[in-house]
Amino acid sequence: MLPSIPQAVLVASVLHSQATLSQGIGSCSVDLKTSYPAPVVAAGFSARLISTGLQRPRGLIFDKNKGLLVVESRTGISHITFSSDDGATCLAVGKTVNLVRDTSLTHGIELSPDGKTLYASSSDKVFSWDYDAAAITATNQKTLIQNMTNTDHITRTLLLSKKQPEILLVSRGSGENIDFLAAQQSSGISQIRAFNLSALGDGQVYDYPSQGVSLGWGLRNSVGVAEHPVTGGIYSVENSADQLRRHGTDIHEENPGEELNFHGALNATPASPPNYGYPHCFALWDTSIPSPGSLRVGSQFALDDTATVNDTACAADFTSPRLTFEAHTAPLDIKFTAAGDTAYVTFHGSWNRDHPAGYKLSSIAFGAADGTPVDPANSKTAAVDVLTNQDTARCPGNCFRPAGLVVDDQGRLFMTSDSTGEIYVLQRVREEAGGGAGGGAGGNGAESRAGQSPRGDGWVVVGLTVMLSVVGGVFFAAA
Repeated sequence: MLPSIPQAVLVASVLHSQATLSQGIGSCSVDLKTSYPAPVVAAGFSARLISTGLQRPRGLIFDKNKGLLVVESRTGISHITFSSDDGATCLAVGKTVNLVRDTSLTHGIELSPDGKTLYASSSDKVFSWDYDAAAITATNQKTLIQNMTNTDHITRTLLLSKKQPEILLVSRGSGENIDFLAAQQSSGISQIRAFNLSALGDGQVYDYPSQGVSLGWGLRNSVGVAEHPVTGGIYSVENSADQLRRHGTDIHEENPGEELNFHGALNATPASPPNYGYPHCFALWDTSIPSPGSLRVGSQFALDDTATVNDTACAADFTSPRLTFEAHTAPLDIKFTAAGDTAYVTFHGSWNRDHPAGYKLSSIAFGAADGTPVDPANSKTAAVDVLTNQDTARCPGNCFRPAGLVVDDQGRLFMTSDSTGEIYVLQRVREEAGGGAGGGAGGNGAESRAGQSPRGDGWVVVGLTVMLSVVGGVFFAAA
């Protein structure tokens, strides 16, 4: 609540603040509107819709010349050049080029440290191209990894380590909801594997199930994979199973939880990779299940009690998640800030619930030095809303569905919405003067936590606490 301020001073201060935000709405050349109710942005952030008309955009990455490469699922890879960048979230798309035409590509994308090799994935293979950022060309396609075909989950997320640049991580999900092949490590199903690209001879191709180094198995569908920028620790966000019953009782609405799993650093990979439980054990979100015993949020639980698979065995024999998220929210990407104090996660949204959940971008607080989440493993509030739909009851048909993320060299966060063919840009904002965060944007206490970040990590200065929301979806800010 604002203190008592003379009306003329208050109006002048608010007008000054509006002009400070991204140089004011009127001065920004971007004027795109959503076809659905404008998203709600949390206090401490500004957001703007900057691109529309894409075909199911998923993974994205910047090249050395600040061109934005975007995987359009079942279409190919596009290159986006910005005609203007007035700072903060005020960008305008100038030209979009179809860089690679390939209907087999689904999600994953990466670039080599020198920016000269492009990587992308289909459901079966990982490809590379010689990439020229100046000429905007991708030539000399090669197959690097193969034999990953699944009948269900088709994304193959790629992560090129910055700590060990020759190592490419590839995540592969299950072939069906409950895929018992995942219980066999040799199947390569539901795993994250690391491949040394420098050891791959000319013309050679890695076989995914039998080669590379496994960072973990029993991971149903870990679409998002990230490396902590300070410690090098690898984290993934997992989409867990649907339509579960425990002891014959339907528990699917609130269980199992989605997972944030920790896989260690690449320079300390264990000889025996940990098993994270799937398809036998799952992470608990709602403890209101049959025979909960001492189970708590994040505990591994079994669907039925047998001699070999029960709650006790799940706790003793498998690795539990570091954090657990609301059931069926479908996390698809995770990206760290440069400082390592925050991870952003896209929650694509549910289909296996009576009441839709997810459909939002969230932040998770991390210790920058130790690279671990601030919240304990049984927390239900670790994921803080950043960008949400006004009413998830309208989803999935009339809302954005976040998919891929990338952070640029200014600390700005770019996010794709595959269902609407859009790209958003978000940035932190802070107050130069004035009281605490204004109410309304984000809710549930998100304002104070969402805005935490060291200086130099994409701050936009705001003169006074103010909330803007352009109903058409052009610009949103709360500070």
